[in-house]
Amino acid sequence: MLVKLQTFTLHGIEAIPVEVEVDISNEGLPKVVLVGLPETVVRESYHRVVRAVENSGFQSPQHNVVINLAPADIPKQAASFDLPISLGVIAGCNRQLQTDMFPYYAMVGELALDGSMRSSKGILAMALATARNKRLKGILIPLQNASEASVVEGIDIIPISHLAQAVGFLSGELEIEAIPNQAEDLFSNYSNYDVDFVEVRGQETAKRALTVAAAGGHNILMIGSPGTGKTMLAKRFPTVLPTMTLDESLETTQVYSALGQIKQEIPLIVTRPFREPHHTISEAGLVGGGSNPMPGEISLAHNGVLFLDELPEFNRGTLEVLRQPLEDGKVTISRATQSNTFPANFILIAALNPCPCGYRNDPRRNCRCNPAQIERYMSRISGPLLDRIDIHIEVPPVDYMELSSKQNGTSSEMIRKAVLDARTIQSRRFQRSRARYNADMTHRQIQLFCKIDDEGHQILKSAMNELGFSARAHDKILRIARTIADLDNEVNIKPDHLYEAISYRTLDRKLWS
Repeated sequence: MLVKLQTFTLHGIEAIPVEVEVDISNEGLPKVVLVGLPETVVRESYHRVVRAVENSGFQSPQHNVVINLAPADIPKQAASFDLPISLGVIAGCNRQLQTDMFPYYAMVGELALDGSMRSSKGILAMALATARNKRLKGILIPLQNASEASVVEGIDIIPISHLAQAVGFLSGELEIEAIPNQAEDLFSNYSNYDVDFVEVRGQETAKRALTVAAAGGHNILMIGSPGTGKTMLAKRFPTVLPTMTLDESLETTQVYSALGQIKQEIPLIVTRPFREPHHTISEAGLVGGGSNPMPGEISLAHNGVLFLDELPEFNRGTLEVLRQPLEDGKVTISRATQSNTFPANFILIAALNPCPCGYRNDPRRNCRCNPAQIERYMSRISGPLLDRIDIHIEVPPVDYMELSSKQNGTSSEMIRKAVLDARTIQSRRFQRSRARYNADMTHRQIQLFCKIDDEGHQILKSAMNELGFSARAHDKILRIARTIADLDNEVNIKPDHLYEAISYRTLDRKLWS
């Protein structure tokens, strides 16, 4: 008897439809053949399936069994094939369990030997793929993954805790209520942040630079002595970004789901992710990799913030792999047998000390570093990487009067309002363009949207001649000035906007080094 069931396999973070065909016949010697490029974990699954079927009270096949996983040219991985294979085996041995529901429900999940369900990775991607398939009405998933899949609209999410439950539901003997959609409740309950810029005493200049970065989607580099508040500022940066949309949230959550990093109590990423990997991280850990390529930190920061503290301490080769993702907003990892593309649209915040000892230009401590040591320290960061960071600012120490002041500084709510207003202007400006923010503008768009008057030309000319700015810095200054003008709700870039933009190019200035 031939039985066909619908399931999925993960390819990176995407779910690919797979048809499981189970054929049981009385011909030949009793044996099991599993075909369709199954990986080791899938090949081993049949022993687990047989014990789960028998321990759940069903008859296991004593004849020739052929299991085909189609399409045959795609590698099949993960233990989530346990449920569809076991249901196919049960239906093949017992004609009473053959139902009309098989073509309309996908099913995924790992089985324990007693038939109980275990959680699986990538359930969100599989639920989204089910919703895109117009022939499928719903999906059977492990009960442990129910909250993760409950954010997908338009399909029935059927939670299963045991193999016998799945058999009862598909045979029509047991009614299981679909999980209601929880996306709206998750946004209302968990979309707030525990930190706020109002907690940062002083550093109003740095807050202003971070406001510009958030408004225009600019990457930013902070330079300052230890303890000046660089990390504190960076951790509060997500609080001034626009609230995530449902589409952005699903995109980001899909990455975490594929890696099995979803929290059951908060199954949807509803706040901007903030990732801060240690400087010992490998290239594969940062951008993704492995024999079966999986996402890295830059994909976990998708639609959020990637914070690299102590930037010169990172391996230079590791930092260099950031260049392409910073330009494209995605990363492609190729292997001999497959190629995977992962999303990586994030804002980079980097921080570093001004010298190896950390106290150069600090009024309270003496620097012990000589110029050669400082040069070696700064040279660990390549020019091409620095070129992709628009804003460079110095974060000076905060004096006692500012630290002890009871007057509140700028809050996240105030900054977010300005950021939202500026981004609204940009959305109208780029509505027919691939660019989304000012930081994405091409050279042609800079010429179109960043026009300056004669006084502005004189300011830029002086900056390039006297401060040693490069041609790349020229374009970056205009992008930043355009964002500052948007924050001020000005149609044209004014001299004050240019002066402020020039002040954000610390590492370009000859006088700094």
